[in-house]
Amino acid sequence: MICLLVWLVVNCGLFAAIHLYGQRDQAQTADVIIVLGAGLRRDNQPGPALQRRSERAAALYREGYAPVVICTGGQTAGLTRSEADACRQVLEANGVPASAILLEARSRSTQENALYARELMQAQGWQDAVLVSDGYHLLRAQWIFSGVGVQVYPSPAATRPRLSAYGQAILREIAALHWHLVTELLNLPVTYVPIL
Repeated sequence: MICLLVWLVVNCGLFAAIHLYGQRDQAQTADVIIVLGAGLRRDNQPGPALQRRSERAAALYREGYAPVVICTGGQTAGLTRSEADACRQVLEANGVPASAILLEARSRSTQENALYARELMQAQGWQDAVLVSDGYHLLRAQWIFSGVGVQVYPSPAATRPRLSAYGQAILREIAALHWHLVTELLNLPVTYVPIL
């Protein structure tokens, strides 16, 4: 019973940490802006999370935080385009020229986002990035990117999902943080778990 209570207290602390971390915009000038992928709608158009993230990245680009944006995210089964390509669509609609956009269209998870974005950065000699995602995702994303040696400055999307969806997203992040801790402790290879 004591272990269960301790675990519940830890998870309440994680809930608060995820929420509070996601409120802070740590953006500063960098070599590149990285947009973390999110799901598409059934018609292959950007879903709400990808729309929010991409619009934030476009605003950062227009404000001069970095001269290039990397869109990350592969193609989900049953769809005909990648999350990265849908991100590109939103960026261009918000004033980012095609010449300033790079696509990383292989990844299926935040871990793969970090690994494949790092490859693109190393090929260009880039050292640091503004990392754009929903606020609830940024604590784990920053941990993962730092773990693969990429210096990032997290910047949350300007808007949040509705309250019920936001709470569910944080609970999912708590599960994903647990899973990431297990993979690090056991030194497991990069994994793809669709629900995380």
